[in-house]
Amino acid sequence: MELSKRLSAVAALVTDGYRLADIGTDHAYIPICLAGTGRIPEAVAMDVNPGPLLRAEENIRMHGLEDRIKTRISDGFASLEKGEADAAVIAGMGGPLMIRILREGAEVVSTLKECVLQPQSEIEKVRAFLLEEGFFFLDEDMVEEDGKYYPMMKVQPPSDAEKAAEDRSGTAWTRTELCYGKLLLMRKNPILKEFLQREICIRRRILNELKNNKSLKAVQRRQELEEELKTAEKGMDYYAV
Repeated sequence: MELSKRLSAVAALVTDGYRLADIGTDHAYIPICLAGTGRIPEAVAMDVNPGPLLRAEENIRMHGLEDRIKTRISDGFASLEKGEADAAVIAGMGGPLMIRILREGAEVVSTLKECVLQPQSEIEKVRAFLLEEGFFFLDEDMVEEDGKYYPMMKVQPPSDAEKAAEDRSGTAWTRTELCYGKLLLMRKNPILKEFLQREICIRRRILNELKNNKSLKAVQRRQELEEELKTAEKGMDYYAV
């Protein structure tokens, strides 16, 4: 199965040999790809809605993987037992929903070796939540597809990560690192650089359009944009050294 660029990048972050739980599986593309290529031994594909799960089951049967991929109705981690999976993928949903799923499933999440996350919104809040809860960032990636930019991350849950985070994390993340990803910035990710350049151009253009507008709303918007511009420009500083 050929995945989209976004899903392919998410799948690439899953550690080979780990049993997978795909939360909000939709069509089960990621577990089918990983199990079909032998990268993982088995998976549980879960979704809160019956419709997507029926599509997932059809795709699993089509690829002859019924013996390696189970399907299950589940709101987040609710139907996953401790010890059933080594890794979880949560991709393609909003940041607030992802945070809720991780928070409500904390007991099961704490037994996992890794979570691969691809939030579609409020990325800064997701990163802040993960750090506050003691998750350790193992990896980050970012891809562009059809004009949209998708950041993603692989994190180690708190139970196994507390000592590691204490030893390796160093100082707290800055606002720029929360917005754009500390590992992406440190590694000078080329797709992030494209994204930062676009963000800077957009904010400069809007600021220029608002410069003669004296309304209270316009003044407040300019202040917000100026802060956002400073944060993006600090991100570009990583590429200058």
